[in-house]
Amino acid sequence: MHSTQTLKRHAGLVDAMAEAQGLDLEEQMLRGKLSFSELEDAVLACTGCAEPCQCEKWLNELDGKAAETPIYCRNASLFSDLKARS
Repeated sequence: MHSTQTLKRHAGLVDAMAEAQGLDLEEQMLRGKLSFSELEDAVLACTGCAEPCQCEKWLNELDGKAAETPIYCRNASLFSDLKARS
């Protein structure tokens, strides 16, 4: 089981990566395009990533929005699907 600190870190990374893709996850949930369960799954998938430090660096160096996620992002397909549904 993951610590609260780990879950918070990865929840922040999921949110920041979504924002980098031009997505507002809260809005997606309010519109019924993202369920709470899907968001939980995204955070848990992120906790299994071997590159969280690289992800933080990529996000910090990003200037504006990104067309795609880094190749190692475990939630790339979720973000792509959400963009297609928007």
